[in-house]
Amino acid sequence: MFAVLLVGSSCDLVAAERSPAQGSETRQQVENQFREWLAGTVWPEAFKERISRETFDRALGSLTLDWSLPELQPPGQTTPRDDQRQAEFQNPGLYFSESQLTSLAAAGGNLLKQWANALTMIEQRYGVPREIIVAIWGHESHFGRVRPKHQAVRVLATQAFMGRRRTLYYPELLAVLRILEQDQWPEETLLSSWAGAMGQPQLLPSKYLRYAVDADGDGQRDIWRSVPDSLASIANYLHEHGWTPGRSWGVEVQVPAGVPCSLEGPRQGKPVREWAQLGLAHADQTSLPDKNSDAIAFLLMPAGRLGPAFLVSENFYVLKQYNESDLYALFVGHLADRLRGGSSFRATWAPTDPMQRRDIWAMQERLQFQGHDVGKVDGLIGFATRTAIGQWQMRNQRAETCFPDPALIPMIR
Repeated sequence: MFAVLLVGSSCDLVAAERSPAQGSETRQQVENQFREWLAGTVWPEAFKERISRETFDRALGSLTLDWSLPELQPPGQTTPRDDQRQAEFQNPGLYFSESQLTSLAAAGGNLLKQWANALTMIEQRYGVPREIIVAIWGHESHFGRVRPKHQAVRVLATQAFMGRRRTLYYPELLAVLRILEQDQWPEETLLSSWAGAMGQPQLLPSKYLRYAVDADGDGQRDIWRSVPDSLASIANYLHEHGWTPGRSWGVEVQVPAGVPCSLEGPRQGKPVREWAQLGLAHADQTSLPDKNSDAIAFLLMPAGRLGPAFLVSENFYVLKQYNESDLYALFVGHLADRLRGGSSFRATWAPTDPMQRRDIWAMQERLQFQGHDVGKVDGLIGFATRTAIGQWQMRNQRAETCFPDPALIPMIR
């Protein structure tokens, strides 16, 4: 494992396998640099934030790096090729496993009854529907049944020292030290994912400090073992990010062929009545809910014309504050609908051929060069990339799908 993390080619890997002593020596050198970094960089910062020496030593005094984590770039090693550009980009419909949704809806329905009293209190306090709260709980940790296995302090120290995203993790390392200082948790309690997200709601330490709630009144914000604390922390997070009580996240719709799919996205909201005037209807072919409303709604087409379409409210984008992915927010909203007795999507996700992220990345660069706003150039097909594809297709008199396929990618020059 160590050789894979530290070297960049198969030849180097063979050499490393032939020289285990040299590899061990290199690892020890990095561990020594880690100790120096903790003493020279982290402790002065922690001291400024009023972390006691006792807490610092208890958490980090004998800590070693976790070499099993992904996304590591040890000091002195050649920066590895960005493997994310090599991965396949899959059909968005694969995100919505029917068996997973059915399982989560069944289990979540039982838990809605089991925790009804706590959810009523939380719903009244924060204005977030219980189904949304339970849907996030289910998606993040299967209702607390999937327990994190990593120690958050070790994960965050490792990632802050030699992770690819050091600048993200360094503040989180200081935040987890503040948790240990303020809440007096033993560090072995603070379990997390490999990315440092903690407990049943999967909150990063900085989010825990700001949004975690003691809902069961025991004096601790225990998102690891307390269901009420976990549920209330999710609700508080959404409340603080602007959840509007009384508004749904969105609804599946039919989009007429004459309405450009390039109207998608959070920058192109329109009153519901205007969408209705354009011919958008509920997916069951009935009129839109609140079809005469001036409330702003946004078109969402995660697979362009190759999958279901939705009109979403600002609350959908509040869900995206919990996780930046359109598909994540849609999964949560759809699962919440299932918990209310709703059915599966009415439209189908058309099958698409897998595409290499490096090819999508190159396509984004070409579109950007032509003046299109593709959002972040990252090999992922976000709303900005989808609308840019639709605009290019219209300009070049091609069928507007707002989604790439292997044949289209080389055409965009």
